[in-house]
Amino acid sequence: MVKKIALGFVALLLIVVVWQWELVRHGYRLAKGQLTIMLNTRPVADVLSDAAYPDSLKQKIRLIGEIKRFAVDSLHLDPSGSYESFYDLKGKPLMWVLVGSEKYRLVPWEYKVPVLGAFPYKGYFDHDQLLHADTLLMQEGYDTQINEVAAFSTLGILNEPILSNMLRRSDGSLAELIIHELTHGTLFIPNNLEYNENLADFVGEYGAQRFLAGKYGRDSEPYRNYLSRKEYGERYDEHILRGTQTLDSLYKRFKPQTTIVVKDSLKWQAIGRIVTTTDTLTDNQIRTRPAPKKEPLSKLNLPNNAYFIGYLTYRKQQNQFRAEFVKRFGQNFDPYLTYLKKTYPSL
Repeated sequence: MVKKIALGFVALLLIVVVWQWELVRHGYRLAKGQLTIMLNTRPVADVLSDAAYPDSLKQKIRLIGEIKRFAVDSLHLDPSGSYESFYDLKGKPLMWVLVGSEKYRLVPWEYKVPVLGAFPYKGYFDHDQLLHADTLLMQEGYDTQINEVAAFSTLGILNEPILSNMLRRSDGSLAELIIHELTHGTLFIPNNLEYNENLADFVGEYGAQRFLAGKYGRDSEPYRNYLSRKEYGERYDEHILRGTQTLDSLYKRFKPQTTIVVKDSLKWQAIGRIVTTTDTLTDNQIRTRPAPKKEPLSKLNLPNNAYFIGYLTYRKQQNQFRAEFVKRFGQNFDPYLTYLKKTYPSL
């Protein structure tokens, strides 16, 4: 009887593997990339005592420790074993994500993962595999975009290391990144990536602002520089999100008989206007020189729908979080986080 059950389980497992072969294969590649990183990390204490590493790098590593303690002690994000080890990327990207969108609708191509739900992107550690997948997706008729990944979260399952590419960031950007990723480990709702990313962005920015104010003071250069970039970034985000509404309205006017030539002409004209008008966005004169949070879009190489999908995924709900935080909770973060945990079932 036990032998029959075991054989039945093996047969079922083989069916699942054959049925979901691409998912299994891609999962194996991601696990292999993740394992490579985990097997080649060094404890932070070892790095800090190693004379081969410059003091400037060690200072950033110590700063990450401060940021993490602030996130746990002051924001009450879940304790984590992350950022206690170090991985040297040796100047190479950590990984890439491939984003896809329908050509004449702002509807993302989705990569579905059991339990976690659908993602509007797919991650790759191998660049050749990334380019092959990008070609296939374009052949299927999608707009695509490839983005480098600065950090990742395994939602508290594994302990993420400090990555060497993080240490090139400003203090504010670093605080925002670390708190963003720790938020994922605290609250992650299955099958609702837009909510998760918007929430992590909101908490990351709020937490970074509080951390900088507490560490350096509100009149300090790190705080003022971060606030300047944040305010510019918010204006940029709002501009791009208004652009998504313009594109959405345009695409809804397309008729079945509208030719591809006409669709493309109207589409690229609209995107061109969105790009051109980014020149009207300025810094808020908090700094003597503007320090944009976002790289300006190129007029010579227009972004496609996949670029705008990224903004819908990460920034669309920012005003909702801010309004709820201010009006319902009086900018008191502890009860707001408690409310979020109780209201939304998390992994």
